[in-house]
Amino acid sequence: MRPKVAVITGAASGIGLALTRDLVSKGWNVAIGDINSQRGEELSAELGSAVCFQRTDVSSWEQLAVLFKKAWMTWGRIDFHAANAGIDDKESLHGSASLSDDDEPSKPDLTVVNVDLLSVFYGVRLATHYFRKNEVKGGKIVVTSSSAGLYALAQLPQYSACKHALVGLTRAMAQPLRAENITINAILPAFVITNLAPGPLNSIWPKEHTTPMSTILRAFNLYLDTDMTGQIGECSLEEIYFRMQPEYANASQKWIVEESGGLWERAYPPSER
Repeated sequence: MRPKVAVITGAASGIGLALTRDLVSKGWNVAIGDINSQRGEELSAELGSAVCFQRTDVSSWEQLAVLFKKAWMTWGRIDFHAANAGIDDKESLHGSASLSDDDEPSKPDLTVVNVDLLSVFYGVRLATHYFRKNEVKGGKIVVTSSSAGLYALAQLPQYSACKHALVGLTRAMAQPLRAENITINAILPAFVITNLAPGPLNSIWPKEHTTPMSTILRAFNLYLDTDMTGQIGECSLEEIYFRMQPEYANASQKWIVEESGGLWERAYPPSER
């Protein structure tokens, strides 16, 4: 049987690198996408024919599409996409308090939104396209959100907003994708030592509040080894906590979410979606 194929973004460091090594050790082929060409090429040389590297700025639809196409052209199948690449806020969203009344505010730098959120939309679209081309149609998507997708992280509001959005995306996409034998789940790491955090933060962060990479890999493998979908797996220390959608405020809210589908289909015909 041909090896399974994964497409992993942010694969040259941190969680993506750990996942790449784990899958290769289990006989997978992996298309690794990362903006760091040097690390990507080094990893490709180290792991050999089990991987192919493509320099990828995930905020670019065109570059992400090339990564998926390269995986397909190399191995003729794609079974799994880990939408994992991420960055933190590049500036304060509320701007500088030192501006005078006469100063004009500058446009905020929203690069984090392009990388942490829009790229996942792109990845979902591309993954589902190739999953439909598989000999046995279907596949798995795992989105790397964050515990900041459940709690308000005041230090990184843009990052926190994106990670909250990924929780909503995972829950909302689970049902329509299930009909095509596609699962989508989210992993929400607490603090893990990776390149995402500024260097000094990694060195001063208390060990007792650091989640080991082994917890994150257990969550990935759980999603890969089961048919669960729409799950929100918060990974903190040694444990994985599956977080449920909040209770409905009332019967009307439950009806809107669970029983109003026919009205949405009438308002938005398939040809317009």
